[in-house]
Amino acid sequence: MATSSRVCVVPNDGRRAQRKRTFAELLVDPRVRERFEKIRKYFFLRESTYDMSNRCNMRCDGCYYYRGEKQFARENRDPEAWRKLMREEKKRGITYVVLAGAEPSLVPELLQVCYDEIPLGCIATNGLIRIPESVGHKIHISVWGNDKTSHRVRRKKDLLCRQLEAYQGDPRVVFVYTFTRSNIPEIYEVMEVLAAKDVRVTFNVFSAPMGYNGELRLDEPALAETRMTMLDVMANFPDNVLFSPYNVVAHTHRYGLHKLYSCPYPRANESTFIGLGRSFRQYRIDLTWDRSVACCVPDTDCEDCRHYASGSAMVTARMHRHATDSHHFRAWLDYVDTYLSVWVMNYPKGENLCPELIPPPGHDLT
Repeated sequence: MATSSRVCVVPNDGRRAQRKRTFAELLVDPRVRERFEKIRKYFFLRESTYDMSNRCNMRCDGCYYYRGEKQFARENRDPEAWRKLMREEKKRGITYVVLAGAEPSLVPELLQVCYDEIPLGCIATNGLIRIPESVGHKIHISVWGNDKTSHRVRRKKDLLCRQLEAYQGDPRVVFVYTFTRSNIPEIYEVMEVLAAKDVRVTFNVFSAPMGYNGELRLDEPALAETRMTMLDVMANFPDNVLFSPYNVVAHTHRYGLHKLYSCPYPRANESTFIGLGRSFRQYRIDLTWDRSVACCVPDTDCEDCRHYASGSAMVTARMHRHATDSHHFRAWLDYVDTYLSVWVMNYPKGENLCPELIPPPGHDLT
């Protein structure tokens, strides 16, 4: 399996003895300045997440929802209670909602309330049930391998075909391929099917729930193989993949996101003064929340967290760590541009400004 010849490696800053650039110097390049102005329009986004249902029409190995205490909360299915919550969230300054569950498509009336009150957001679904077009949030459909693997791990036959049938031609949809230790080569087969339907795809890396030691958890050799495979797929399907080389590095490093960037979510961050430590909440289906366990994917093993949703906050929040030289800053811009194209309706992904593999600040490449 050959990787793209367009990708090369840039060593860590400490090895280059390069003078730290001022922010004004970083913006001298017109393409860089244009990209920064493009993304800064979305600096107002403030997220929280909401479990919409404790029911699901699937039972997947490694499921995050059916871990911890949140699965035992009692469903509140009253649309007016949800409307009240959304209005209170707006008053708190929340501008973006992530709607998950178990399976949120089972409660379309609640999804509609959330969209009516806060129109910027995303829904994480298994893609078996079509969410009404009147709900205008982005929709992320999870893919965990080819149909044989999906049947074994997710206990559904012909899953990819059924997902495509449900969401054919839907501009809200991004398919999220989650790499596990056992499904890495299957991405090629899956991409051929998805590219033929001209759908957009982004990548996720399986991050083990607390106490999980099953076949899906990636070890270092699997992470290295995932990295090379991601780069190869990006080169072969450039019109369909929403990702960047820096996304690849951040999510396939031997260290998890918390060690690389330090997690700003309340579960791992005691500060309540600024950022997500102050604003983020993770609501259970009974509309309560617990700060001590609040993060974007609750009950994940923090040390193993490489989740694409986690990175969308961890990496993007670290602009100043990357504003030290042109390579890191351009890589960070690519990451944020990718994040917005995946999570925000009608945001177009631009061409990646940094084709090199850039190490996370303060770390080596692998």
